[in-house]
Amino acid sequence: MSERLSRPLIIIAAFAVSLAIGLAATFWLLGGPRAVTAASAIGGPFQLVDQAGQPISEKNLQGKPTIIFFGFTHCPDVCPTALFEMSEILKAMGGDASRVNAFFVSVDPERDTPAIMKDYLGSFDPNLKGLSGSAEAVAEIVSGYRVYAKKVPLKDGGYTMDHTALIYLMDKTGRFVAPFNIKRRPEEAAADLKKYL
Repeated sequence: MSERLSRPLIIIAAFAVSLAIGLAATFWLLGGPRAVTAASAIGGPFQLVDQAGQPISEKNLQGKPTIIFFGFTHCPDVCPTALFEMSEILKAMGGDASRVNAFFVSVDPERDTPAIMKDYLGSFDPNLKGLSGSAEAVAEIVSGYRVYAKKVPLKDGGYTMDHTALIYLMDKTGRFVAPFNIKRRPEEAAADLKKYL
């Protein structure tokens, strides 16, 4: 093999080896093989109430696919936008919307009582249930779903909440599947959700 041909091959081989070493190191730093199965650890027991005051627990996830969004009623933009998009997807599901759990879980137990949740959700699809509870109960589900939620003081003496803004998709056994993409045509998202019925 000529020197002209062998030199690029050596460079490519060296790059491939360094890439493999880099990927292996990254994999190890992120927790090794255990991190790959970590998605299955999302979820777990919780005890909350819906906007009608009815108890809701992880047992309610059994038998139906579930989409869950964590937010709060005083949220200025992200939460109402996500709930509107979830409502549009439920609307696009037609009669199948009742075969899906759609939960809005408050990360602001101090303000979001069932009555407040009921009033707030009046603008969205009726299949969407708002879940709230005590600070301890909310902390339990926030921990189980690995949600980031932090109280942030405002200059006027009030506060807002920083929080994870993804939609969790759980299958009919209550196991986490993946983040659910709502940033697409409602019909497309509805068709995707129907695969889990």
